[in-house]
Amino acid sequence: MTQEVSVDSEKTIGFWRHFGIVAGPGIVVMLADTDAGSVITAAQSGAEWGYRLLLLQVILIPILFIVQELTVRLGVVEKRGHAELIRDKFGAGWAWVSVTTLLIACIGALLSELSGLAGVGALIGVPAWLTMLLSVGALVLIAVTGSYLTVERIAMAVGAFELVFLFVAWRAGPGVADLAAQSVDIPATDPKYLYLVATNIGAVIMPWMVFYQQSAVVEKKLRVSDLPAARIDTAIGAVVTQMIMGSVLVATAAALSGGKTGASLDTVEQIAGALTPSLGIATGKLLFGLGVSGAAMVAAIVVTLTAARTLGELLGYDHSLERSPSEAPWFYAVYVATLVAGAAVVLSGVNLVALSVGVQVMNALLLPIVLGFLFLLARRLPEPYRLRGVYAALVGVIIAVTAVFGVYSGLSGIWG
Repeated sequence: MTQEVSVDSEKTIGFWRHFGIVAGPGIVVMLADTDAGSVITAAQSGAEWGYRLLLLQVILIPILFIVQELTVRLGVVEKRGHAELIRDKFGAGWAWVSVTTLLIACIGALLSELSGLAGVGALIGVPAWLTMLLSVGALVLIAVTGSYLTVERIAMAVGAFELVFLFVAWRAGPGVADLAAQSVDIPATDPKYLYLVATNIGAVIMPWMVFYQQSAVVEKKLRVSDLPAARIDTAIGAVVTQMIMGSVLVATAAALSGGKTGASLDTVEQIAGALTPSLGIATGKLLFGLGVSGAAMVAAIVVTLTAARTLGELLGYDHSLERSPSEAPWFYAVYVATLVAGAAVVLSGVNLVALSVGVQVMNALLLPIVLGFLFLLARRLPEPYRLRGVYAALVGVIIAVTAVFGVYSGLSGIWG
């Protein structure tokens, strides 16, 4: 009996040691998922509807896992990036359709991240030009001086600052009775509510996440034997990102008149003010700034790398972080140019909240293309990794409902 326990313990220790090596792509992409735009979306949801969008955050956990788990399968089995795989399976024309969709989403997301950083800078009196200079400089330095594993570790460390929102939610002291009652009070026919449903769907399931995680799995050289650990990596990330979204929503709803609805937040300063009454102005600004900065920085790394990598897959230039700038000049040139262009747009005076909410709705409207290709590719995997049977039908229904509802809610919110 003692020997059996010892063997089981060794197996358990061995598995978690293996998990520590494999983990990264899922957690990083999920931390990036809770980006500056998502934080703003969650805050807007709590401000305008109290806790009525909290249940949606829970429902989106398994949906998010199901979608991203397919990217892990594709990466470890096919060992090719998403755009490259679409080109090989469906032709160059469809590959460019998917990449165009991706680039629109990446540009929108990057503008949202950089705007979020500029908003945090404004909280502490740093001018936008200096914030952009420091942010772009740090992001370029991270990419050009590190390997894939180095960039992954930096992204995880920076993204960990998002966990401060859990503390903020706890300190906000949400009323349990209000939270329980409003969570199941769903005004499903209200166009304004549907608009924020769409923004939340777009904030959680983003086109660039599919492309990034598959490319990261390939670049990290994960094998089929790593699939169980990679799935756990993705599941942990899905839970964490939705806990952060829920925390921002709860903290905002609780801070604004004990969860009463109807408030509107139009600037980062107003959102920070709504989240900080129970913490004090100085502490509140510090925690909010750390949370948004962590979210924005890890997402900026991910979306910019995704754009540069995916173009490389189709145009044929080297697109690996394992290569130096002299070995992969086009990859790093696209990366730097994207950041500089994004910073220039932000300095032109874009409205952060309006941009962020609009980007999330745009993501929802693009879901049919992204999720459609993902499903079709998973159906073409070799056995035994192919999406098939009852689970394939379930995934197909979830993807279809998510995509259709995202489009319907987005259009309802825009036209309503």
